[in-house]
Amino acid sequence: MQDMSELAIASGQIDGDSTSLSTATGARPQVVERIGTKRAFDVAAAITGLTILIVVFVLVAACIKLSSRGPVLFRHSRIGLNGQRFDCLKFRTMHVDGHAVLEKHLAENVCARAEWERTQKLRDDPRVTALGKVLRKSSVDELPQLINILRGEMSVVGPRPIVQAEIVRYGTHIHDYCSVRPGLTGLWQVSGRSDVDYAQRVAFDCEYVLRRSFLLDLAIILRTLPVVFAARGAC
Repeated sequence: MQDMSELAIASGQIDGDSTSLSTATGARPQVVERIGTKRAFDVAAAITGLTILIVVFVLVAACIKLSSRGPVLFRHSRIGLNGQRFDCLKFRTMHVDGHAVLEKHLAENVCARAEWERTQKLRDDPRVTALGKVLRKSSVDELPQLINILRGEMSVVGPRPIVQAEIVRYGTHIHDYCSVRPGLTGLWQVSGRSDVDYAQRVAFDCEYVLRRSFLLDLAIILRTLPVVFAARGAC
């Protein structure tokens, strides 16, 4: 049976202009996430985090503006609940011409190209600024996603938010991914992050969807703190 992305691609409905993956495919009715304890927790956590970390936001924003040209925040289209696209927010960690830099680097470096095709990440990424390396290592670059959580686009815990090009890698498991909001942290983030290959990432996302509960979310949050402090798997 064709997977969800193949059906959509065949019909020409998944492209840069589409707004809903689930609407484009029609392969399964939209899954409406149950509103309750999880959403209430997300809102409370986002408001608390933004309030406590306001000074950190200001300091990081100032450092970014002073260290390199370009905006403070980086907005990137990601796939969310029910396949809806949203702008995932991060502190900018790359040079503004990062896409051209990456293409040149991959064209000239066979090992880097193989790593990118395998994980969609590079341990030695030429696009990243000196400050950006620090922000990524500490995961501070992801703090603006608290705004995404407050908007209802993300959750504190969930699958990592993916981009359009990654849909095909999920195959039929894209249904599972789209059934919940992507998270600021999740099983992948506390289980190795960049140290695991892409197939394992998909497996972690599917496992979370299968086992999800408020108690599991709390366990993942508690595991996230030492992982962030130790910078395990960050790049």
